[in-house]
Amino acid sequence: MPKPTQHWTDSLFDSVYALYENAREYQLAHRSAQLIAAQADFDRRKTSEGRIELVGHSAGYGRPLLREPHPDALFALLGIYNEAATTMHRLYEEAALLFASGAAWAVRSIQLGHTPPVVSFQTDQYDTPVEHQLSITGLTNYAGAETLTASYELLAHRLAASERAVHLAGRGDLLDNEAGELHDAVDTAMGIADSAFAYGLHAQRALDFCLLEPRRAREREIALACAAAQSDQPTP
Repeated sequence: MPKPTQHWTDSLFDSVYALYENAREYQLAHRSAQLIAAQADFDRRKTSEGRIELVGHSAGYGRPLLREPHPDALFALLGIYNEAATTMHRLYEEAALLFASGAAWAVRSIQLGHTPPVVSFQTDQYDTPVEHQLSITGLTNYAGAETLTASYELLAHRLAASERAVHLAGRGDLLDNEAGELHDAVDTAMGIADSAFAYGLHAQRALDFCLLEPRRAREREIALACAAAQSDQPTP
């Protein structure tokens, strides 16, 4: 909850900024997971050719079994790291979309004349926040409106590619051209997280622009209150 002394313009911006920090943490975790996975990539590592012998009744059907421990370790680690990178990518994408939609919601709320102290989300049956509409319109006087729109259009393109990939993947009789389309759609959809994060940053800047007038109005209120308080003081 916002601090009792905090104006709604400040607490709303802090709320959106918290969504940014949330997405940023997952972005960094995803990048780290990718780097760690790359360290175990066989194409980037020179593996030791040394072997060990395993002796036992089940090791090689009664015969000693030769194993290469270094490649075995890389293979095991690569599976673990790739799984971690996949998980972090999913969490990063979810957090980035939440950030983008939260910032967009805040902008639209101000445009409608509302004064929300924090970003509000509905939840699904699992108490998970449901993303808001992503698009922002009506910022004709905002210098960054064109960049904001272009960023949104790229994100919308990637989201549409994701839906297309899900549709094609659900079919079992793809033609050759459809299989290629599925591959392209998956590649395009992999950029959703980064595009959502970038759009969230643009929407956050748009929010700062929309908060200018409410903040100025607040400053005028404070100035008038101070002037009134001074006029009420007795003349020495």
